[in-house]
Amino acid sequence: VKNETVGQMNVRLSIHPIPFFFSFFYVHQKHKVDLFYKVRHVMMELIDLRRQLLSGHLTQDQSRDVKRHITVRLDWGNEHLGLDLVPRKEFEMVDEDQISVSDLYKMHLSSRHSVQQSSTQVIRQRHGEPCRVPVPHHLLVNLKSFTYNSIGEDTDIFFSLFDLREGKTISEKLMVRLNKNGGPKNPEKVDRLCALFTDLSNKDMKRDLYIVSQVIRTGRMLLNDSKKGPAHVQYRRPYGCAVLAMSDVLQIISELKEEKDFVLKVYTCNNENEWYQIHENIIRKSSTKYTAPSTNYGLIISLQLLRGDMEQVRRENPLIFSRGVAITRKLGFPDVIMPGDIRNDLYLTLERGDFERGGKSVQKNIEVTMYVIYADGEILKDCISLGSGEPNIPEYRSFVLYHNNSPRWSEVIKLPIPIDRFRGSHLRFEFRHCSTKDKGEKKLYGFAFTPLMREDGTTLSDESHELYVYKCDENTTFSNHALYLGLPCCKDDFNSCPNIPSSLIFQRSTKETFWISTQLSSTKLTQNVDLLALLKWKAHPERVMDILGRLRHVSGEEIVKFLQDILDTLFSILDDNTDKYGPLVFQSLVFIINLLRDSKYYHFRPVMDTYIQKHFAGALAYKELIRCLKWYMDRSAEVVRQDHIQEAMRALEYLFKFIIQSRILYSRATCGMEEEQFRTSIQELFQSIRFVLSLDSRNSETLIFTQAALLNSFPAIFDELLQMFTVQEVAEFVRGTLGSMPSTVHIGQSMDVVKLQSIARTVDSRLFSFPESRRILLPVVLHHIHLHLRQQKELLICSGILSSIFSIIKSSSLDTSVQEEVEMMVESLLDVLLQTLLSIMSKSQSQEAVRGQRCPQCTAEITGEYVSCLLSLLRQMTDIHFQHLMENFQSKDELKLACLKLLMLCENLMKLSIFPRDWNIMRLLTSNIILTTAQQLAPALHKNFAETDFDFKVWNSYFSLAVLYINQPSLQLENLSPVKRKKILDKYGDMRVMMTYELFNMWQNLGENKIHFIPGMIGPFLGVTLVPQVEVRNIMIPIFHDMMDWEQRKNGNFKQVEAELIDKLDSLVSEGKGDENYRELFGLLTQLFGPYPSLLEKIEQETWKETGISFVTSHYDTLWHTGETGNLLKDETENKKIGCTVNLLNFYKSEINKEEMYIRYIHKLCDMHLQAENYTEAAFTLLLYWELLHWDERPVKEFLHYPAQTEWHRKEGLCRKVIHYFNKGKVGCQTQSVQNVSSLFKLGKMEAAYYDNIMEQQRLEPEFFRVGFYGRKFPFFLRNKEFVCRGHDYERLEAFQQRMLGEFPQAIAMQHPNQPDEAILQCDAQYLQIYAVTPFPESVTVLQMDRVPDRIKSFYRVNNVRRFRYDRPFHKGPKDRENEFKSLWIERTTLILTHPLPGISCWFEVEKRELVEVSPLENAISVVENKNQELRTLISQYQHKQLHGNINLLSMTLNGVIDAAVNGGIARYQEAFFDKEYITSHPEDTEKITQLKDLMQEQVHILGVGLAVHEKLVHPEMRPLHKKLIDQFQMMRSSLCHVSAQDGPQEDPIAVLTPVRISSPSLSSNSSEAGNLLILADGMVVEHPEDFYRMQVSPHPKSYHSDPSSSSLSSTHSAPPQMINSTPPTLRVGSPSLPDKYRHNREMLMLLPPHRERPSSAMYSNITENGQPPNFQRALFHQVIGPCKPCSDPNLSVAEKGQHLSMHFDAFHHQVSDLPPALPARSLRKSPLHPIPASPTSPQSVLDGSNSTLSGSASSGVSSLSESNFGGATSSSDPAASRTDTLESVPSSQAWTTDQEDLDSPYQPVRYSMSEPDVLEGVKSPPCRSNSAPGGVNPPQVIYQIQSQAPGLAYKMQPFNPRFVSADK
Repeated sequence: VKNETVGQMNVRLSIHPIPFFFSFFYVHQKHKVDLFYKVRHVMMELIDLRRQLLSGHLTQDQSRDVKRHITVRLDWGNEHLGLDLVPRKEFEMVDEDQISVSDLYKMHLSSRHSVQQSSTQVIRQRHGEPCRVPVPHHLLVNLKSFTYNSIGEDTDIFFSLFDLREGKTISEKLMVRLNKNGGPKNPEKVDRLCALFTDLSNKDMKRDLYIVSQVIRTGRMLLNDSKKGPAHVQYRRPYGCAVLAMSDVLQIISELKEEKDFVLKVYTCNNENEWYQIHENIIRKSSTKYTAPSTNYGLIISLQLLRGDMEQVRRENPLIFSRGVAITRKLGFPDVIMPGDIRNDLYLTLERGDFERGGKSVQKNIEVTMYVIYADGEILKDCISLGSGEPNIPEYRSFVLYHNNSPRWSEVIKLPIPIDRFRGSHLRFEFRHCSTKDKGEKKLYGFAFTPLMREDGTTLSDESHELYVYKCDENTTFSNHALYLGLPCCKDDFNSCPNIPSSLIFQRSTKETFWISTQLSSTKLTQNVDLLALLKWKAHPERVMDILGRLRHVSGEEIVKFLQDILDTLFSILDDNTDKYGPLVFQSLVFIINLLRDSKYYHFRPVMDTYIQKHFAGALAYKELIRCLKWYMDRSAEVVRQDHIQEAMRALEYLFKFIIQSRILYSRATCGMEEEQFRTSIQELFQSIRFVLSLDSRNSETLIFTQAALLNSFPAIFDELLQMFTVQEVAEFVRGTLGSMPSTVHIGQSMDVVKLQSIARTVDSRLFSFPESRRILLPVVLHHIHLHLRQQKELLICSGILSSIFSIIKSSSLDTSVQEEVEMMVESLLDVLLQTLLSIMSKSQSQEAVRGQRCPQCTAEITGEYVSCLLSLLRQMTDIHFQHLMENFQSKDELKLACLKLLMLCENLMKLSIFPRDWNIMRLLTSNIILTTAQQLAPALHKNFAETDFDFKVWNSYFSLAVLYINQPSLQLENLSPVKRKKILDKYGDMRVMMTYELFNMWQNLGENKIHFIPGMIGPFLGVTLVPQVEVRNIMIPIFHDMMDWEQRKNGNFKQVEAELIDKLDSLVSEGKGDENYRELFGLLTQLFGPYPSLLEKIEQETWKETGISFVTSHYDTLWHTGETGNLLKDETENKKIGCTVNLLNFYKSEINKEEMYIRYIHKLCDMHLQAENYTEAAFTLLLYWELLHWDERPVKEFLHYPAQTEWHRKEGLCRKVIHYFNKGKVGCQTQSVQNVSSLFKLGKMEAAYYDNIMEQQRLEPEFFRVGFYGRKFPFFLRNKEFVCRGHDYERLEAFQQRMLGEFPQAIAMQHPNQPDEAILQCDAQYLQIYAVTPFPESVTVLQMDRVPDRIKSFYRVNNVRRFRYDRPFHKGPKDRENEFKSLWIERTTLILTHPLPGISCWFEVEKRELVEVSPLENAISVVENKNQELRTLISQYQHKQLHGNINLLSMTLNGVIDAAVNGGIARYQEAFFDKEYITSHPEDTEKITQLKDLMQEQVHILGVGLAVHEKLVHPEMRPLHKKLIDQFQMMRSSLCHVSAQDGPQEDPIAVLTPVRISSPSLSSNSSEAGNLLILADGMVVEHPEDFYRMQVSPHPKSYHSDPSSSSLSSTHSAPPQMINSTPPTLRVGSPSLPDKYRHNREMLMLLPPHRERPSSAMYSNITENGQPPNFQRALFHQVIGPCKPCSDPNLSVAEKGQHLSMHFDAFHHQVSDLPPALPARSLRKSPLHPIPASPTSPQSVLDGSNSTLSGSASSGVSSLSESNFGGATSSSDPAASRTDTLESVPSSQAWTTDQEDLDSPYQPVRYSMSEPDVLEGVKSPPCRSNSAPGGVNPPQVIYQIQSQAPGLAYKMQPFNPRFVSADK
């Protein structure tokens, strides 16, 4: 629908409506549903409007209005569908060649405003035009039904508009008469009960208006009492009232174009005395004074709001007026009085009366009857109207208020009395008492009267009148009205005739009064005495002076009503005595003229014009008017108060109309006599005008107002002067007047505005359209504009003046005089116009306000105005104008400055978005003008600034302009539709090619000066070659050969060209600006394009061809690579941009080795990461640059955002930034040494703070995802490749998958992890395969270290990882239905990346895949091991209070393991792999089965520790759950022990941490030294049992946790508190507590990880001959536990001490005879013992004492302890080693016993008989996992070291000499 006339649209819509639907489908595909429906709605409106146009039944005005609606909707559709805005004039498309650029700009602006505004197009008023006449409103009220039909009598319903604030009715009444059935009394009025309340102003619509409806019934006196009066006697009686607030419905009816129904409830009055204000009581909700109806039914009315004058309303709504709508007017005149509005209405309000009772016992029922009686006694017919909608009546009868002697009616009656009957008529009011007796008589008892006009000719005044009531009886007749007309009717009348004889027929009732009020709305009658005196001045000629002075006090309504009569009277007075009455008549005339300037009476100006042209007859008036006007102007310099002078200046237009018309009449009457005197008087008058304007008004505000009034009125007299003078004469008058104005612009801003507005109206006048007058006026107009532009004041008004001038010049462009005018404007305005525009643009960029901007338009609009003015001037300039312009400069510096301004301005026009994108016609015309200007400037530049006078700045500006011009978006024809492209090419051609030719020619004209633009212009010229236009590229490519040639000549190489080409090609092509054709063009290996040979062919002709060919060839590869990735960089998705940049970064590092580009892309990638908040990747990226720098003093140049500095300074700054980014990314880092100590100190502080953050802040481990991109539609660097991506914080698989699908919306997610087949790899689609993978760190050293915190281990688990695993379960062979774990295999895929994560990217490509299959048994081992690690970590976190408060996680985890309801837990593994059948059939899995048993036993122990922690933290309400867990745990442990017992001489299934009692003669005999010795089963020895019993599981600030991801899962070396607290209370009383450091070490031992990788002998392999351990072992012992000091309890006897040193004997499978000899007790006394990290598979702690056998589990609960031998110096394999301290030789009191409290413990250990004949030698020692031992602990005096002895695994404690411990340990 764009670019077509309305007629074309009509034709096309009738034939081809398809383009609309194309737009629909396009919008619908974009899911713009709302816009779709809006466009559809506009389409339906267009079709309807088209149908109206084609009907042929519209008037011209209606057709014009329909066309306006069509264009508004077309422009709206063009805007919302992204089409071009179509400039139109009079609803027709304009030809931009036929109008000026300024007019074209205004049309675009007007079209844009028409879209943004409502259906009425608002045209901006300029140059002081008077404001528009306010549009009146009209309210249509239509009564549809009266459903309250319980009256049963005829009713009259009155509607009126009531103003609550003023408490008065503002409109006439609508009267509707209904019969007793509720239908219209007149059958012809069915569906015609409506009225139009007219002439409501905007002020009225803001009032607190209500629609008031009063219901008056006609029937009996009392509705429900048939006795009150006979049925044939009818009374008008009040019934009810309804109101509707306009404020409630105005918003609704304003938005609708049709009628809206409303229901009004009818309320009845409780007391008839309050009837006159029942509507106010209802509005104020005084519910006690009225009764609400019993139902919600009442009056149903419809409302509609109409706008416009009555003629327009009748034209637009013919159906409303065709049904006989009643016109209901306002009481009084509307805001706008139309000249033809003839009206003569008197509105009378029957207010109230006070009457005597008249001797009656009850009050009267008073009815008032009113007649209009003419002077001859005739009762005037049809002069009374109760309301519109019903015919007039001859008499009025009021409604009757029951038994009320002081009735208040407040009923308004309209008296439309003819004007010829008004004088002499009077009103008579007759008062009757309505009896309710059987006869129902109406007895007359009094009357009142009032004449309508007074004796002086004025009408009844608009006020309340108290009338006298005269007595009479029912027999009185008024056949002779003269009998009472001589009586006084009111008090004022009585005062005028006091002597009234008492013998008259009618006597006044002094106690009775009657009040009425009147309001006259008449265009023929007046109530003003002064006006009447003026019209009848000849009756009293002596009062003329006084009468003329009083004219100012007459209201404007009265004056405009009698305008012609008043003007005739004034000029007749002037003719009577000019000298005497001249000044007063002049003042009166000025007053009347200025009165018509008011908007209320603005429509009477045509009446004044008509009077002047057709009725004015004052042929001699011009002389007096000129004399008075000149006298006023001459006194303006003397008089202080100049109000009367200013009024005369404002009336200048009509004064000149009277002057010129009077002279014409005189000239006609005298055949042109006194012509010279008239001309002389006019010239003298203009001299006075110039005098007024030339006065210095800077110190006189009054004079400023006088001058402003004169300037505002001055342009309006031109047309009048042209009737008597020639164009040249009038132009000379005007030039002299405008030239007399001060040339300065500092008089005052208001005066500047008025002066420019006067000039603007002069330019817009008819006078300026004549070429002969323009030649005279243009210099003075340009002079004032130049002054204001130079000061940059009142820019908007100046632009309007210039726009009008250009519009006139363009329309007269065929005249020869126009060239002179253009020359004049170029000389006067071009320079200042350029300077103004540059200033405005600079301020608009800095968002500053423009000086002189008085109007609210924004800076953009001012810029557009001036740009259009400049373009209009440049468009009008021919070659001759440009030539003269260049020749008129005095020096080359001035010429250079002007050229630079013009070039810079044209450059800004393309840089800034001056015109919106859819103003395509405007943008193309601008480009065409700029092209013409550049072509005109080229010869001047070549002539003045080439060769010896070369100026780099001018040429550089020209080249920059050309480059910007060629690249501007509006000229890229490839992006347009074929039709639009063809239209542009036909009209303008390809302007890019034209400008490229100009560019090439200018380059060739440079000659030797080309070297100045190498390499600066390489980048811009490359940008030109990126334009996808073949001819443009053909022209530009040889320029690069020229550049290479000139640098080769100068420097012997073209390194600068090469470097710049690399840089610019990369930056341009990587932005996606290149295409495949461009890369082919740049190669040009064999082809020829046009007249220019290819670049290679030109190079092959040079001496430097080898270097050149190599250069072009390498750049071809660069273009391919950067272009391929650069196209993707335009994508908005974050990962694509980062991936492309990483690809380019690697390319520049590996392929070309260009360090500068490499560094540039490093920072570009870093910025992308920062924008995406990938701080870790940003740090790794910056490290690439950091690694290129050295700690040297070598200075490095300024680069990117880095200043010039030394290399080590830059590296240090990078170091700080990298550390900062690592910290924000929550990743640790380590700096290297720096040169400066202060810098090292600062970096160290930063690093320390960040290390604190590592330990204190919660840092989540990220998830890792494997992503496969399959299909040929992916970019080349993703196509059919797989990557591992590091997820965001808190991002899980589902969120990551959604993110990837959002970045690749066309991709299909694969639902299986299998490798895709070849069909998917080669298909033209996109497939994404995503699943989570687990990081597998290559170095596990840190993960196996015991005292390393979990957060440190967490870092090593997920950082610097190249290997990732993914497990896929499957069943090999037949699936075991009873236990699927027997056949459940795991396919383990290991992905090895090209680079470790995290790194410079969030993802890296998979370099290698490794695939292995894991057997069911190995899978079971892995599952149990991982679960152990998970439990250990969780328990450790609760032990050290890393998890606070809620223990639900611990409860659920323990419950899930102990009571595994889903998969059956480890019991399923027991059934699957501990079965004899499985063991027999898989002899090769013996070690793995053993390992699985160990892990199960380890899990049992960890669960025991977990339950101990759980018991400590569990809430009392959760105790039942805890007890349940304990019971399930006992069952689980029993089942595991049962399976182990069936295996024969295997390792013990479980060993529980147990205290051991030592019973020994040596101990008992030397109790004072030995004290109480408690040996823990996991290797810790404490001299006093209380130290053991006080050990609690408590957090410690420096405690460390095991690594949850370790491949060999450690066990928790801790006994539950329940086991520790099972010691009898007697042992805990009075005993000293274990020191805190021991307690911490004990807690450490709880979760020390066991190590299976090494055999038990490997841990302590270097045992010296004397049994001393090496330094490594000493350090290990010190690090783990620290020194312990033995203590004893002297309060206990030896027997008690021995008795308390008991130890639980758990699952010992060895012979007592094989136990080694006991260790001497004194060695225990003197040597503190330390715990040894235990292995879950082998015992690590033994105390060898005399006559005692010590044995215990060295593992942590899940480990299996084999039959152990505690050996001393003698090997356990020596059968000759006799034993005397066997169990049988020990007294029963000292034998191994079990505490009773242990039996009550919830963790009852599995106990075996001591006499089981299991032999130790048959047991093979399992491997032992060792720990590294960090140092830093002071050594104790003596350390006991465990010594391993094979094969019996007997252990022996040996003293250790502390002097062997090194100082650093």
